Amino acid sequence: MIDTAPTAEAGRAAKADRLRINEIFHSLQGEADAVGYPTVFVRLTGCPLRCQYCDTEYAFHAGDWLAIDAILDRVASFGTRHVCVTGGEPLAQPNCLKLLSRLCDHNFQVSLETSGAMDIAGVDARVARVVDIKTPGSHESHRNWLENLALLRPGDQLKFVICSRDDYQWSKDFLAAHALHGRCQILFSPSYTQLSPRDLAEWILADRLAVRFQLQLHKVLWGDIPGK
Repeated sequence: MIDTAPTAEAGRAAKADRLRINEIFHSLQGEADAVGYPTVFVRLTGCPLRCQYCDTEYAFHAGDWLAIDAILDRVASFGTRHVCVTGGEPLAQPNCLKLLSRLCDHNFQVSLETSGAMDIAGVDARVARVVDIKTPGSHESHRNWLENLALLRPGDQLKFVICSRDDYQWSKDFLAAHALHGRCQILFSPSYTQLSPRDLAEWILADRLAVRFQLQLHKVLWGDIPGK
């Protein structure tokens, strides 16, 4: 009789150290505090949300299973210090937390882009967390995990994608209701093709709002091309 226990155990261990990856690519960071820096993006497959403006629907299902060691080797091959783990919704895969810590252990400067619908409590403290707050215009505002707000640190960033004047007013009210000014950096971004960047900039200036306006640099440069 052949003893298969070691093989089964090895198989379980292998699964415990892998993630489903949609793509790994090198580009300029287009958003948030590291905008403009050459960055390796690790895009994980899967997302439980369906925001109406989503520009990465191709990441909902397609992807290959990769061991964390293989992901680290691929990231290192680009020779770039900045790494962004994104999705989809990366925290939908529990092993994302392990990947983030391993990247930090290898001295990468790591950021996480998350929808704000998942608990960020377990994310390594060395990671810069870019947390979305879903506006009504996203059609997913009911998914906001409000418990995350108490976990925000000065190095984190809170992002609002604004689809309309109503979204802008809702976002202003949200900031005030949760006393978020001064907690971390606040980013307001116009939804691509849905809101004029100039309109959003003028609203922010007129209201003397202490937020950071941002455009998606990668879309200015390359449009809506995946993997850019």
